[in-house]
Amino acid sequence: MSRNIAASEQWKDALQDNYGTPGILLTKGKGTFVWDADGKKYLDFLGGIATNILGHAHPEIASAVSEQITRLGHVSNLYMHPQAIELAQKLQDLVGEPSARTFFCNSGAEANEAAIKLSRLTGRKRIVSTEGSFHGRTVGSLSITGQASKRAAFYPLLSKVKFAPYGDLKSLRKLVNRKTAMVIVEAIQGENGVVVPPDGYLAGVREICDATGALFVIDAVQTGMGRTGEWFGYEHEGVKPDVITLAKGLGGGLPLGAMISLGSKVRTFKPGEHGSTFGGNPIACAAANAAIDFIVENDVLEHVQWAGKYIKESLKTIPGVESIRGRGLLLGVVLKSSQAVELSKICMHKGLLVNAPNKNVIRLAPPLNVTKKQLKTFIEVFAECIKELPHA
Repeated sequence: MSRNIAASEQWKDALQDNYGTPGILLTKGKGTFVWDADGKKYLDFLGGIATNILGHAHPEIASAVSEQITRLGHVSNLYMHPQAIELAQKLQDLVGEPSARTFFCNSGAEANEAAIKLSRLTGRKRIVSTEGSFHGRTVGSLSITGQASKRAAFYPLLSKVKFAPYGDLKSLRKLVNRKTAMVIVEAIQGENGVVVPPDGYLAGVREICDATGALFVIDAVQTGMGRTGEWFGYEHEGVKPDVITLAKGLGGGLPLGAMISLGSKVRTFKPGEHGSTFGGNPIACAAANAAIDFIVENDVLEHVQWAGKYIKESLKTIPGVESIRGRGLLLGVVLKSSQAVELSKICMHKGLLVNAPNKNVIRLAPPLNVTKKQLKTFIEVFAECIKELPHA
């Protein structure tokens, strides 16, 4: 019997069904490739959903983690450790704001929960988010997620949350007032199918928040850490938010999230107001520091910009592709049909890992250091796979 099939049965017997049962059991990875339990090799163009920013088993990250775990594994937040200080200072430099203050946690949902609590310190309670957004699955982060299908089973959620159409400044302006604690938007809506807002949208949100005193929060969980060819995904508009939330790629593949406040006007947490037992632990921070150092020292952001353009140019002429949206290496391939789920399965069968966030979009989020040879292989395999779709 296939080890993948056997593992599926074990999964069903031991785990809850919130993810369904995955089709393959992955046992190892190196760079942009992973292998399943039966020895089949896959080109990984999903990257743990934008998490493994330098691929699998990256030597610098592996070395940093291995060294750190032999020195100090966990100390709790009753004490300091060098890796957290170093990482917080790096994040200050990356956002270009000496006043930046970081709270470390373990995930994007936790980072957004921290942002919600920080917004409550303004004395206001109302929150404005966007339709189609995704900010997490905890009660708080789900409350500000603009997807009714994910919220419906868990009402009542937080009250006083409103949703504006993403990219629509006129609608947003009607919802935001001087009772609004925060406005939270994604630089690109990843889970909604890699939806990019119109030019000027983020700058417009900044202006609305300035006029009303609401905090401007950018959820950079998916766009952050160089994914778009910029560090956080909003820099092209020349804006600076009041709060940035991070996770996914921040830990270089390890669980790590962050909520960063910017500017002296933003009220920060006082002792006892918030915490996270494992947030910013030495091992995850060591991985993050190594990942950032590699990206900086090897001009990876420039490569990401080139690679994104290469994929867009290569895919746009493939029959069955309507368009490609996104920035850098967070891309959504919009199909002419509603067969994205079927296409993702065909890709997996042919040794290519992608995913379908909705019925007509394939999401791509390969490692930032993906090579030109690997990009060419992806284009070839994807073109073959799309030909197998019925009526493609």
